[in-house]
Amino acid sequence: MFRKYLVKICGISLLMAGLISGCSIEQTNVEESETPEELKTMIEEKKTADFKLTYEMADDLYIVRGYGEQATGGYSICVRDCYLTTNAVVFDTELIGPRKGEVTNASPSCPYIVIQVKNQDKSIIFE
Repeated sequence: MFRKYLVKICGISLLMAGLISGCSIEQTNVEESETPEELKTMIEEKKTADFKLTYEMADDLYIVRGYGEQATGGYSICVRDCYLTTNAVVFDTELIGPRKGEVTNASPSCPYIVIQVKNQDKSIIFE
């Protein structure tokens, strides 16, 4: 049975929400202010390079995907899919650039996304 879940996207120039599908995996919104401090520090250290990161805290698992430093603002992340298989949690995202002609912030940005799920004790596959 498939369900739809709302994911909140966190990032310097990134504030968009999207619906994703999942099977037996409940996801919750993660506001930047709700992200554990240790995880924020890890993200801060890695955000200028392309990165994939997981962080466990009690019964929760945070899955983070960052796309490194981009030349301008206006980038967003599309969550194509997030689902549970027998062996793993699959997390599939895509970086979306600014639309042609869109006015963007000239400063570099480091878009990333953080989702929180119940820890499934399974591998994470980033696609």
